[in-house]
Amino acid sequence: MSEAAKVYIVDDDASMRESLRFLFEAQDVEAEFFSGAREFLAAGGAAKSGCLVADVRMPEMNGLELQQELAKNGSRLAVILMTGHGDVPMAVSAMRAGAFDFIEKPFADDALLDSVRRALEQAGKRRQTAGEHPAEAADVARRLALLTPREREVLDHLVRGSPHKVIAHALEISPRTIEVHRARIMQKMEARNLAELVRLMLTGG
Repeated sequence: MSEAAKVYIVDDDASMRESLRFLFEAQDVEAEFFSGAREFLAAGGAAKSGCLVADVRMPEMNGLELQQELAKNGSRLAVILMTGHGDVPMAVSAMRAGAFDFIEKPFADDALLDSVRRALEQAGKRRQTAGEHPAEAADVARRLALLTPREREVLDHLVRGSPHKVIAHALEISPRTIEVHRARIMQKMEARNLAELVRLMLTGG
């Protein structure tokens, strides 16, 4: 297997590393495992290609700081962040800074595998901006036009990573109503999850 098809896991939780080792071995996906960001960087991580799956909350250097360090060194890795619900705003910031995806814990194995496969497909390719993909930006604009003014307000909060309770308080409506709006937004925007929704908004500018 070429290096471009390789997955690198960085997580300080030994049990999580073992769980992911079993998962990737079962799928015949070549993976290397590291207990921390500095260990990965010391092993020449910035020069590697393929896909990096890193936990957000780690001691010494967290996942977002690792992503920033890699970007500073011109890394070609597609970065996927594993995040708890409380880390979603940080993960959204990471996507704005160029991360490929983020996966909320607890996650289904298929969700992570699907994200990794998509990341590997684009690994090594230069990311294009919305301006270089006018058709994509126009498609996002078409989907946005389907939203009601209230749904657009909720969307703006969602892509900032705001929890439902915070959005509900800001808009003076119930958390349940936010859930209904979110479901409709996902349907109209044709997004499977929050990470994809954020990606669409970044594509549309």
